[in-house]
Amino acid sequence: MEAMLSKEILAGLDAARSQTLRRASRLRLEVEGRHYPVLRKWKTGFSIAAENAPALRGLVDLFDGSDHLFQCLIVASEEESGEMRFEFKRATAVATAAALDFERAIDAPVALISAY
Repeated sequence: MEAMLSKEILAGLDAARSQTLRRASRLRLEVEGRHYPVLRKWKTGFSIAAENAPALRGLVDLFDGSDHLFQCLIVASEEESGEMRFEFKRATAVATAAALDFERAIDAPVALISAY
């Protein structure tokens, strides 16, 4: 049996779904000092609300709360059901420590204990 719903009911359901996604996600995008909440993220991209989405393109930062996750190069993909989708051209994980310029031995000591 096919259910026929009015356009108003479908719009209300889409708005409720979008609001639920906004509340559930801690992810946010930062571009030139402005923040945009991320609705969904997948391996090759993410989406934000279409009404909040300017023509974003280029280098952006992706955060989970206050944790800086990725520095991304993005391009706009498509708009679908109130979401603007973006694809990653590059997503580089942010390192918490500087890269080593030498090979660390497996049995190397973690710290130096000296006698007083």
